[in-house]
Amino acid sequence: MIYPKQLFFIFLALGMVILLNSILSQSQIKKALVFSQQISLLEEACQALAKTKKSFFWNHLPKTYSHSSNCKDFILKNNYITLPLSEEEAAFPLAYILTVHKEFETFERLFRAIYMPQNIYCVHVDEKASADFMQAVDSLVQCFPNTFLASKMEPVVYGGISRLQADLNCMKDLLASDVQWKYVINLCGQDFPLKTNREIIHHIKSFKGKNITPGVLPPAHAIPRTKYVHREDIVNSRVVRTRVLKPPPPHNITIYFGSAYVALTREFTRFILEDQRATNLLLWSKDTYSPDEHYWVTLNRIADFPGSVPDAKWEGDLRAIKWSDDKTHDGCHGHYVRDVCVYGTGDLQWLLKSPSMFGNKFELASYPPTVECLELRLRKRALDYAEISLQPHWAF
Repeated sequence: MIYPKQLFFIFLALGMVILLNSILSQSQIKKALVFSQQISLLEEACQALAKTKKSFFWNHLPKTYSHSSNCKDFILKNNYITLPLSEEEAAFPLAYILTVHKEFETFERLFRAIYMPQNIYCVHVDEKASADFMQAVDSLVQCFPNTFLASKMEPVVYGGISRLQADLNCMKDLLASDVQWKYVINLCGQDFPLKTNREIIHHIKSFKGKNITPGVLPPAHAIPRTKYVHREDIVNSRVVRTRVLKPPPPHNITIYFGSAYVALTREFTRFILEDQRATNLLLWSKDTYSPDEHYWVTLNRIADFPGSVPDAKWEGDLRAIKWSDDKTHDGCHGHYVRDVCVYGTGDLQWLLKSPSMFGNKFELASYPPTVECLELRLRKRALDYAEISLQPHWAF
């Protein structure tokens, strides 16, 4: 049995090995040996963590990105996957929207975990983000031909129309690209995949060309969101509810409530950017609270929209979230932010068993082993079923 103190020294030794390996010039044989030792150490530690809910402090996380590194060195040193792992994946490119505003290291790990050369990625950076953060993201994006910054940035306010507009800006850019992607998936900077690219494709294919927008008719607590007029306060980064009642939705559309994070077909995405009903609903939604939690789910219940599912409920398994008021999980072993658990190492067991495609939320600086162990499992599964050999495409 491995105890928390032993885990501390395993991760510490691992960090030192990785740091030294990134500095020293070695032969390919020696690199392979060191690589093997790294993976063995990390596997041992992660297996132990997956069996216990105990957490421990560790602050020796090796950095994976440097502004001084050129793109070729960055991609090689951090072992990004640079070829499609299978014909199936090459034939089913995905589009990703990543809305970010802080914690570059966490975002970079997310990006590496979902990166595949056949996919396409639009990154939207909050207009209010720091100059250093913007520069770091811009430097990263320039290293990948299938990745770009959104052509129009929004000053994003939590719960405001700006969050939905950020996704729509990226959708327009993605449709203008040459990549013939099949589905678009929107994520935030503190998400992390729980499935490989191939597993995500299999999950999406099981919906047979339908959109995935988990949601239902609005419960009582959500009704005021669209009943009253709301205003974005950009200065204080908040949304304020007024006492003014809103008019009914346009076209007698029934409003639904659900997830802001969805998987949409290319046909649906193009359609909503051109259809008058979608345009009018967007205009009507501009002064509601958290319109991204009703816009997608509502449009996907309209029968004649491409890929719509009028009778859909909460199915979809897109995101694993531990809400503070949800008593069906085993509690949060990290800490809560806005009633959502930031996953600690003790949450690994729950995450590894989750059927969801992605999890939220993660902080690399606070709980590095949670991200590193998930990344290890994902990379191992991806390469185990790869049709080509990419060893040693790992990075931790």
